[in-house]
Amino acid sequence: MMAAQSEYADQFNGTALTPAARPSNLLVLDRMPGLGSLYAKAIVPDPKAALTRLTHKLPGNAQPTVNALEFALENVSYQVSGIRADLAHLESYQQLVGEPVDEFLPAGFVHVLAFPAAMAIMVRPGFPLPVAGMIHLSNRVLMARPIHYTEELEVFAWAQNQAGHPKGTSVDLVVEVRSQGVPVWRGESTYLAKGKYLKGRGEQVERTEFHAPVPTAQWQLTPRTAKQYAAISGDRNPIHTSLLGAKAFGFAKPIAHGMYTAARALAEARPLRPERFIWTVEFGRPVLLPGKVSLALTAAPAPVTHTTVDNRSGALYTAWNAKTGKLFFSGQVASL
Repeated sequence: MMAAQSEYADQFNGTALTPAARPSNLLVLDRMPGLGSLYAKAIVPDPKAALTRLTHKLPGNAQPTVNALEFALENVSYQVSGIRADLAHLESYQQLVGEPVDEFLPAGFVHVLAFPAAMAIMVRPGFPLPVAGMIHLSNRVLMARPIHYTEELEVFAWAQNQAGHPKGTSVDLVVEVRSQGVPVWRGESTYLAKGKYLKGRGEQVERTEFHAPVPTAQWQLTPRTAKQYAAISGDRNPIHTSLLGAKAFGFAKPIAHGMYTAARALAEARPLRPERFIWTVEFGRPVLLPGKVSLALTAAPAPVTHTTVDNRSGALYTAWNAKTGKLFFSGQVASL
């Protein structure tokens, strides 16, 4: 058995994150909400919430006439304490995404434990955007140190950075995880409410043409993969687990969980992954199931100021459709 929680945390003294600024109105939840009930609220929203979430379609370059205060993000954050990982749950996750089976929480597993608090923010009646049909654009995770499964964690969640986007309105959902009051993990998930123009049109970013590199790995994903991840993560969104559910949201087939594919890429990067790292991913096209994913993983160049004892500088990764060459996602793991 590893050292007690306090002794273990002391080994990493000085490696914490700087606490993030969050909304001042802190609401304490007595337990972590379940994703199943949260998705039910997202699909069938509170009647009051439905009345306040309007569709603003822009003809041409016109700007919407929206009351900015009425559609502002709430000054609210959630806190959930006493979160502990279950060892069997952890091992199931590690085996599914390709992480080694040990006593430490992969960065993606921390997301699994903590993200329901962010989802609870999104289904509040005062949240200005409809959750059903939101598109997951990107993720950014800061991992300050390894987290042992016996550590008792405290989770904070809030929404920020509601912004105009060429296709609607984007928003960041932030989750900060603390151990003994010290931030050790933080994740920022960016979502798009397509066709909901609460902040006007954002600037169109010209995309560079993607040319598939030489793959270093190939994955064969099936609907069973999505069902396994759904069971482990609690994310049973029907777009991942049901053909009818996927078609209801415009997909020809069920799609893979974005955080599953990103976590699997992170596992592939383990030999190059620093102990303290920033993990980013930007999603392109969804992975339809069944489907084949090609992955290219390369070592990231070490920064000039790289002075840490850990000489693993990180990795760059790209994933694409093995048949069409279309980009699925890309990202990197860099030293924190």
